Amino acid sequence: MFSLPNDPTFYFDIGSPYAYLAGQRLPAVLPGTVRWQPVLLGGLFRLTGRSSWALGDPERRQRGMAEIERRARAYGLPPMRWPDPWPGDYLVVMRAATFAFTIGQGHEFARAAWARAFQQGVELSDPANVLDLAAEIGLSHEELAAAVADPEVKRALRDATEAAHAAGVFGVPTMAVGGELFWGDDRLEDAAGRM
Repeated sequence: MFSLPNDPTFYFDIGSPYAYLAGQRLPAVLPGTVRWQPVLLGGLFRLTGRSSWALGDPERRQRGMAEIERRARAYGLPPMRWPDPWPGDYLVVMRAATFAFTIGQGHEFARAAWARAFQQGVELSDPANVLDLAAEIGLSHEELAAAVADPEVKRALRDATEAAHAAGVFGVPTMAVGGELFWGDDRLEDAAGRM
């Protein structure tokens, strides 16, 4: 198992509504410097042999979605609007997020992507909808399209996902603080207590 990073680190995937909830609350609950690390949840699932709770049992899916909607209300966030279909394939948007962090626009991109997905119901499995986010980080569609196709960006996301798995991350959102992992948006306060 790899060691965890020294800096508090927030592991997330844009397609996770629980990561959305955590990302919205993170600046207030964990003030200070937190490193945001995009990882591909589908890649973590492949590495762990797990699958999404939102696939399979329709009743479990409905209960999970209702719980997320309840938490969003409790946190004072806008009403959830679910993309259709959800969940989807978030590889392109996660490559875009990975690139956005390399140019210092990662937080802005992640927040804009989450707002599109879970406040406006925009399907970010569609690459065209991802490229529409280019303006949020000061790029053209063409520049962002080139970035998500760049082998270095692809490798960076894959390497980050594999390193997270090796350090014990099996899902998102996960906070790493002081050598401990805290999985779930409802664990942010526990993570903050270790800072």
